[in-house]
Amino acid sequence: MTHHGRCWFCTAILLVIVLLFQPSMAWASRLDNRYDGNIFALYAGDGALVPPRNSLGESLKRHRPTVLAFYLDDSSDCKRFAPTLSRLKGEFGMAVDVIALSTDSLAPPEGSPPDQPSHYWRGLIPQVVIFDQNGDVVLDRAGQIPLEDLEQGLAQAADLQLPDTLNRGQSRSMEVNEINAEVVRGG
Repeated sequence: MTHHGRCWFCTAILLVIVLLFQPSMAWASRLDNRYDGNIFALYAGDGALVPPRNSLGESLKRHRPTVLAFYLDDSSDCKRFAPTLSRLKGEFGMAVDVIALSTDSLAPPEGSPPDQPSHYWRGLIPQVVIFDQNGDVVLDRAGQIPLEDLEQGLAQAADLQLPDTLNRGQSRSMEVNEINAEVVRGG
């Protein structure tokens, strides 16, 4: 083998070794149905939505207006909808309960009681169900629901007066692609 041939061979072997032992890269994308992790942390800047702080049954017993959102972490539709749900929680979080549930863990809806989320799930994602203080459904929609429609549904459920800018449809959902971290000190 000539000197030139050996250099090429050594370079090829070195390239193969580098490619084989290179750490794998994570490619997050809102436009595919690949699992990237918690969609609320990755695409909405709010990893605190999951797991929910309370159950649907608890919210209904406390007569709290409630947003029940069904999603999957590996759905491009849910990835694109995550910032809208996060924004809704930010605007109304003090007055309503926001419960985001992955449909992976839901029991079959047949025979489930009205205080169980699976009772309301229609097999679609994303799907949002808004309950008023009496536990009555005021909105049940699936797909990319505009933020303004959700705000109107929540205003009705919580008997809240929306600011004029929201009534005129001037609010907009934001797209975020960052992870927010909160440091809690023990002690």
